[in-house]
Amino acid sequence: MTGLKPETRDKLKTVATPTLMTALYKRGLRNQWIQDVHRINRGAGPMVGEAFTLRYMPAREDLNPLTVFRDREHPQRKAVEICPPGAVLVMDSRKDPRAASAGSILISRLMVRGVAGVVTDGGFRDTPEIETLGIPAYHNRPSAPTNLTLHQAIDINVPIGCGDAPVFPGDVIVGDAEGVVVIPAHLADEIADETVEMTAFEDFVTEEVLKGRSILGLYPATDERTNMDFAAWRQANGR
Repeated sequence: MTGLKPETRDKLKTVATPTLMTALYKRGLRNQWIQDVHRINRGAGPMVGEAFTLRYMPAREDLNPLTVFRDREHPQRKAVEICPPGAVLVMDSRKDPRAASAGSILISRLMVRGVAGVVTDGGFRDTPEIETLGIPAYHNRPSAPTNLTLHQAIDINVPIGCGDAPVFPGDVIVGDAEGVVVIPAHLADEIADETVEMTAFEDFVTEEVLKGRSILGLYPATDERTNMDFAAWRQANGR
């Protein structure tokens, strides 16, 4: 995966997911938020990378004994080994956290391979260990049962749904302490540029509000004074 420009990745690391969702809403995209996922390790920093996907289907018992993991082509194991560095592994677990989508060993492997993050709309096991890892990891809730209990990994790097959001391979996945947003690949550059500007204005507005200023005429900037004050603030703060 080489579509995500380094400068776009860097910009997206500096903006908040609510700002990104507003920019997407302005373009008519309202379903790009992965619902009901939470970051396990908040100290891991922002997550930005292109989506590499794994799709689970309901497990059929006769096809999912523990011995399936001996197969080097098992889709879950294979996805962990071929997910590109800098990408985000996104797993469609049908919003079912009753069995784990992965555990700390596989997520550790993703981390040391340079993968940018991991997301499931199900659950992860070994969450106390995942909390200590440096790779951002998002899930619904902890789940100790092995994935084989309910989930059968069936396909790699195909379009999926994750937490009700459509995810296509190569889409840009951004995560922060609030959650995860999916940016269509062809919009990533312009969304990054726009939201960096939006963030500067939001930071200015926040400072003014904390000083006691009314939001009327300030947010949105319908008073000419607001634009003048913002220009002065940008110059003073190098933004």
